[in-house]
Amino acid sequence: MKSEGKTMKKILFASTALVATAGVAAADVTFGGYGRFGLRYAEQPAGSTASDTFLESRFRLNIDGTAETDGGVQFSARVRMQADDNGALNTAGTAGLNGARFTTQYEGFRVDVGNIAGVIDNLPNYYGFEPGLSAFTGQYTGVDYAFDAYSSTGAGVNGVFAQYAFGDFAVSASFSPEETGAGEQYGISAQYSGANWAVALGYSENDPIGAGADSSDMLVLTASATFGAFTGVIFVGDESSDLDPTGANFDTFYGLSVNYEVGAATDVMFSYGDGSATNDTQSFGLGVVQDLGGGVSLRGGIGQNDTAGVDQMVGDLGVQFNF
Repeated sequence: MKSEGKTMKKILFASTALVATAGVAAADVTFGGYGRFGLRYAEQPAGSTASDTFLESRFRLNIDGTAETDGGVQFSARVRMQADDNGALNTAGTAGLNGARFTTQYEGFRVDVGNIAGVIDNLPNYYGFEPGLSAFTGQYTGVDYAFDAYSSTGAGVNGVFAQYAFGDFAVSASFSPEETGAGEQYGISAQYSGANWAVALGYSENDPIGAGADSSDMLVLTASATFGAFTGVIFVGDESSDLDPTGANFDTFYGLSVNYEVGAATDVMFSYGDGSATNDTQSFGLGVVQDLGGGVSLRGGIGQNDTAGVDQMVGDLGVQFNF
């Protein structure tokens, strides 16, 4: 599953800090991330000069700094460096640092500021299982609402995200201010995790300032369950926009994704996404991940997108290595 906060193996880079008084925890700086490369296929429309087949690549490096007070309050900051290919243009991209995210945590309470992921981006199982090396599709393809999301290559929304976890429950809220006409956005969510199942509900609303501004909102529910080697996710919600009263783009959306562990080193996954709006994208995909050991895996998938009656075959195959 894809998520900005997904746990990755981290390598300790520097651990000892000079402190003025005894008993203060040491500050740490850690580096972690992954690289991937392979071939990707995306069927181009008739008359297009873009290539159907091109090199797929990404380099991602997270830089995390943490410190902790005598009382157990943890402070941390993250920046990310990421370079991606330029898709069907078949050119390489360059890497640069994104906007910083700052975090304060104490027991079950957490606050993020800066380049945040909002409540929808943080919602458990929102992304489900995404087939392919590049996660070229997912259960969410029917969604059109632009929620606050962590930016890997830009400055981000400069907002606030807060979460309080108690036992198997957690509640969250997020807010980002008006930015160059994009509107202020706020959201709330709640989640519960059982022994082999989980459910989460999130709501977000965007309110631009000014006459004729396009207010929009989104409500989404996710549910997951695991039975032995099989894990399934159900995804459903509704969205609306003041400038789309007929529901051409904003309406009900739904999807599902599943993962099956064929063996100790092989996973097979499937996803399906759609919506009831006229211009929603219906998409499905099938993918395989083969663990090669040492944080290296062979990944690939094939699928199809259908938007307003126009079909597109997609697929990829390559290697990902975590560090």
